[in-house]
Amino acid sequence: MSVIVITGSSSGFGLEAALAFARNGDTVIATMRDPGKAGKLLARAAAENVELQVKPLDVSRSDSFGSFVAAIIEEHDRLDVLINNAGIYRSGALEDVNEKTFRLVMETNCIGPLLLTRAALPHMRNQHSGLIIMMSSLSGIAGLPGDLPYAASKFALEGATEALRHEVDRWGIRVALVQAGLYKTGIMAHNLPEATSLSNDYPSDSPYRPLIEWQLNNLRDRIPGAFDPAIIAELFVTIANSDQSRLRWPADPIAEKVLTTMLAQDDAERDEFLQNVAASDWWSQGAVAPPE
Repeated sequence: MSVIVITGSSSGFGLEAALAFARNGDTVIATMRDPGKAGKLLARAAAENVELQVKPLDVSRSDSFGSFVAAIIEEHDRLDVLINNAGIYRSGALEDVNEKTFRLVMETNCIGPLLLTRAALPHMRNQHSGLIIMMSSLSGIAGLPGDLPYAASKFALEGATEALRHEVDRWGIRVALVQAGLYKTGIMAHNLPEATSLSNDYPSDSPYRPLIEWQLNNLRDRIPGAFDPAIIAELFVTIANSDQSRLRWPADPIAEKVLTTMLAQDDAERDEFLQNVAASDWWSQGAVAPPE
């Protein structure tokens, strides 16, 4: 039985992962910024008759990480798996995204997970074992136009995780990246065209407005066909039960295809592939609107 800490457990991947590890018989500490939002998780845990703990943790408040990890060690004597799942999504072009939003995305999706990991590493070194799972995205390997803040945070996380893998392997600490396509998690809700924040994030006079509107409308249309978050939860369990020698874990057939394709391409092929994926060639060619 392992001690598992999961961030961002109030919904989506984190909620499903907490339940999946609890079913597996592990000791699960499900964290979230506001424990008042744990109702759905706790109700499902009760319905399934599985046990887990809910603890507050804000991944943008690094000053709390040391005491949080110390409390876990004091209570359970060890920390076997840390799943850095919590994240936010903000799209936009570089000229449009304000500095506050840019910093928030980077803090939440990259710097927070790395600093929480740093707090856990001394304890994992002492026990000569541990697994860090970073929740990445296809946006961490494919930078699409209009997706700059999110892509920047995930590309940075991927690079740091790859470096970390070789820093800590001598102590038996393993590191994994999960790359996912589009899932029904609700993370996109604040960025859809009907969101109240749209006018603030994407100025009406922005030269990039047609591109952003096109992409967000396309995103909204694709959400009904998105994957089930339970797929990611089961993948987390699979990684924890593996020999943990693998770094990158594409979560679904789309992620597998994108990862395999892009790793084999030169720059020109990569550009063409990304334009096809984003359906943005009309934009690069100077068209007023995409073809019907």
